[in-house]
Amino acid sequence: MAEEAFLNPINKDKVAENPGLLPYAHTAGGAVIRPEDMGKTKGRSITAMRQQTDRQMNQLYEQMEVLARQAKLLAQRKEISERIYDAAMGFEPIINETYYMYERDTGEDLLSLVAPNEWGRSFKYSRYLAKCLLLADHTWDVDYNEEAYKSTLTPEND
Repeated sequence: MAEEAFLNPINKDKVAENPGLLPYAHTAGGAVIRPEDMGKTKGRSITAMRQQTDRQMNQLYEQMEVLARQAKLLAQRKEISERIYDAAMGFEPIINETYYMYERDTGEDLLSLVAPNEWGRSFKYSRYLAKCLLLADHTWDVDYNEEAYKSTLTPEND
């Protein structure tokens, strides 16, 4: 009889060794554990992933547009600089100085130190094309004379 008093009255088949690992509440007061709907979870995750990657792709496209615009401006500056260096000039241009580009009656370009308003009656060129500033990288920043620039465009170039 002494042995019967020390017997565990709980059936071992009905007791879990690690009740915290059970997929359901193991006591009446335990938290309710509901299985997740994996379809909803995956759907929300995919939606969030798409939104985030779309946002990042849009940022990359915006950066590419900026770079493409900068590349286009640089190519234009190179083309303009080559035209200016092909123009007739009787001096060596100095960095950060402003010069003026004219077109002769022969169609040849000329770079001059004299501004259009400084010629007075002795203006001898067919037209004033642009104001040019020599930059440190030996390219030119050009402010076009809008009237002359528009008249150089042909219907094919518009």
